[in-house]
Amino acid sequence: MILIKTGLSLIAVTVLMSISAYATADTMIENANGYTLNRQQKLIRFDSIVFDDSGKITAVGRSKNLLRQFPLAQRINLHGKTLLPGLIDAHGHVLALGHHQAQLSLRETRTLAEAQGHISDYAQRFPSQQWILGGEWNQVNWDSGRFPTAHDIDAVVSDRPVWLSRVDGHAAWVNSRAMQLAGIGRDTPDPVGGKIERDAQGNPTGMLIDNAMDLIQAVIPPASDAGNRMALDAALLTLAQFGLTSVHDAGVSAEADRLFREYAANAKLSVRIYGMISGTDDFFERISTEGPLLSGGQDRYALRAVKLFADGALGSRGAALAAPYSDAPDTSGLLFQTKSAMAVMIKKAADKGYQVNVHAIGDAANRQILDGFAALPATERKAARHRIEHAQVLAVEDIPRFKSLNIIPSMQPVHATSDMTMAEQRVGHERIKGAYAWRHYLKQGSRIACGSDFPVESANPFWGIHAAVTRRSRDGEPLQGWYADQAMTLTEAFRCFTLDAAYAAHQENIIGSLEKGKWADFIVVDRDMFTIPAQQIHQIQVVQTWLAGKVVYQNEAPSLK
Repeated sequence: MILIKTGLSLIAVTVLMSISAYATADTMIENANGYTLNRQQKLIRFDSIVFDDSGKITAVGRSKNLLRQFPLAQRINLHGKTLLPGLIDAHGHVLALGHHQAQLSLRETRTLAEAQGHISDYAQRFPSQQWILGGEWNQVNWDSGRFPTAHDIDAVVSDRPVWLSRVDGHAAWVNSRAMQLAGIGRDTPDPVGGKIERDAQGNPTGMLIDNAMDLIQAVIPPASDAGNRMALDAALLTLAQFGLTSVHDAGVSAEADRLFREYAANAKLSVRIYGMISGTDDFFERISTEGPLLSGGQDRYALRAVKLFADGALGSRGAALAAPYSDAPDTSGLLFQTKSAMAVMIKKAADKGYQVNVHAIGDAANRQILDGFAALPATERKAARHRIEHAQVLAVEDIPRFKSLNIIPSMQPVHATSDMTMAEQRVGHERIKGAYAWRHYLKQGSRIACGSDFPVESANPFWGIHAAVTRRSRDGEPLQGWYADQAMTLTEAFRCFTLDAAYAAHQENIIGSLEKGKWADFIVVDRDMFTIPAQQIHQIQVVQTWLAGKVVYQNEAPSLK
């Protein structure tokens, strides 16, 4: 038994990587309330599914028919519980999720003083930690009306360096000790694609935007191999608990790649990982000599994409806009690369056979990346299925280019409901019409790959489906939904977390739906999201998670017939 923290409570669960008791030629899950998509992307119903010892599906349909075909199958009765394909998160950060669980979280703080109290308490509880690491703060939720400063941390912790990333991961709040160790002072220049916030006298305030964060990260001791293994184990457990059977890791390092390959080879990856190499620097140069890893360890790990960055985030005003911010007319954000430099990076990765997935939040950044993709040969572009990660704020006239250029918008529905308190302040009434604009993409026939950007947001995919359908917070605000005309239908949201996310990883023929020949990756949940009120979707709990026909998470044991 393992204790997992869920909200404020602890629940006991059992994690099983294999169940030898069910090792018969075929296993039939029967009496299920099953939903899946077919090859025409239509929602279909079934009550039974059969899979073999290899973990591949052999049949999906009605019990009375399948019992005649598989009379000797081991039978497991779901007693009417809802069964769905395993859900896919198309944008997350696996090791970061695991490390995050052991670090200081300021996500729930509502004032600067409360955040300072949490920092002080954490420092007292962990006096031997060389660095205090964590974050998830959001100044928009505080009463201070400003970014925090190093002095705010120094007031409670000054003897040790402190690093606290903003909730979006695109700004860092550090204390004076951290800046001293990194050599950041009045004369330190802003790096390309980054900004050191300064006071009226030109002194660093302790707020670092985007690439300026690298100045501190360079002196933070790297995680040990043991620490990374603990983080991976913790992340895999959390992801399986939420019903995720596949995730796209948006920025795989050399250390992460080594662990993912090892875990996949030993059948220890309880969630499939589709990896994106982080950048085109040293690790890419080494690993790309072998070409993309299309599949490893029963399709548990693939490394066939590259992740690049065009700009920062909206909340920290690092997203690159074509015109100044509506609430800060002295800045338009930051482009990380010149247009020509970005085009070179895109071509470099594409020429090696990799899918290229680029983080772009602001309208200027998205336009730069669309232009970069447009320079690639059309046939190669179509085959590669390149992606823009986030595609958050666009000029409305640029949205059709996703379809014409065969670019996949990889979007995170929870970002809309998290950002709705500040997004329109940042970009104004006109530009918001092209922001979080899912209906525009769906109407033109673009496939949206949905994710969460965990640990920036919760990895719970039902929170994402809820946000996509309702455009409301989990508290039900606003009642009519925020720009509800851009909401998805429930089937569309289900598809973007299953079949379309699989398509965005070139994996629609092996996962994403429950069909003959695909992997038996599925989940059992405690209620039917297609019949309950939409506002309750985020409350759905996972009962069991199965990967390749084996239980990898359960809080209720299967019922043998």
